Amino acid sequence: MVGSAEGANAFTGERPGWGEGFEYDYARHIAAYRVAQRLVGGRTVLDAGCGEGFGTQLLAADASSVTGVDYSEDAIRECRRLWTAGRPNLTFEQVDLAHPAAFSDRFDVVLCFQVIEHIHDPLPFLHALADRLAPGGTLVVTTPNRLRTVSENPYHVREYTAGELDAELRAVFSDVTIRGIHGNEKVEQFEEGRRRAVERILRLDPLGIRNLLPRRVVEFAFARLARLVRRHAKPEGAAPVLPEDFSEQDAVDRALDLLAFCRDPRPSR
Repeated sequence: MVGSAEGANAFTGERPGWGEGFEYDYARHIAAYRVAQRLVGGRTVLDAGCGEGFGTQLLAADASSVTGVDYSEDAIRECRRLWTAGRPNLTFEQVDLAHPAAFSDRFDVVLCFQVIEHIHDPLPFLHALADRLAPGGTLVVTTPNRLRTVSENPYHVREYTAGELDAELRAVFSDVTIRGIHGNEKVEQFEEGRRRAVERILRLDPLGIRNLLPRRVVEFAFARLARLVRRHAKPEGAAPVLPEDFSEQDAVDRALDLLAFCRDPRPSR
C-alpha cells in the first residue's frame, strides 16, 4: 500500500482499506500474509509498503523480528500507535525504499504486497528490495492480476499479467516462481457483484469524460464510488468474506492476485 497526503485515517479508495464495509478487502489482504507466515518462523522480516500495518503485525507472533516501512509518515505513526505496545520484535520506520538513505538493514524475508502496481519505474525499486535481502533470502510480491481487474484505479500506474510480472522480476532475480491467490465461490460472487456495479457506473460516462478530469477530482470520486461499489457487490444476506475463503494455487490466469517468490538476486549493474 502507498502513502496518502490525506493521512492514515482518510479513506482514499486505496487506503486504509479496512474497517466497516471493507471486510472483503481486509480478508483478501490478510490471505497473503497468511501465506507469508509459513516463511517467517524465527526469521527477520521486512514488510515494504506496510500501510497501516494490520497485516504486518500478524507476523510478529512467528518471526524473530518484523520491521514495517512505508513512506507515509501518517501511516507509520498509526502503526506505532496500534501495534507496537508490548511487542519489542515489531518496529515501524518511515522509509522510501527507492531512496533508502541510511536504511541498510538486511532481512531473511522481504514482503512487498500490493505496491509494485503503484510504481512508474519498478526496476530501481526492485533492486532496492533485492539489496535488503540477506544471503539466501526470499522476496515475496503480490499485485492484482490485470486479467481479473474489473474497475479503474487512479492510484495504479500499471497492473500486470503473470507473464509481465515474471519478466519484470527476472530482470532482478534469477529464481522467480509465480503463483496465484484465488477465491472460493463466495469470493467469486462478490467479484461478480462488483463487476456489475462498476459496469453500471461506467455506463453513466459513455464518452470517457472521467479521463479528462483533474486528478484530484478523480481521486475524490474514486473514494466515494469505492464504498458504493462494495455495498452493491455483496449479495443480500451473504456471509462476510473471510481470509480462509482465499487460497494459494499454481494456476495464475484466473487468480485475483499474483503471488511471486523471488530468490537469488542478480548482481547490480
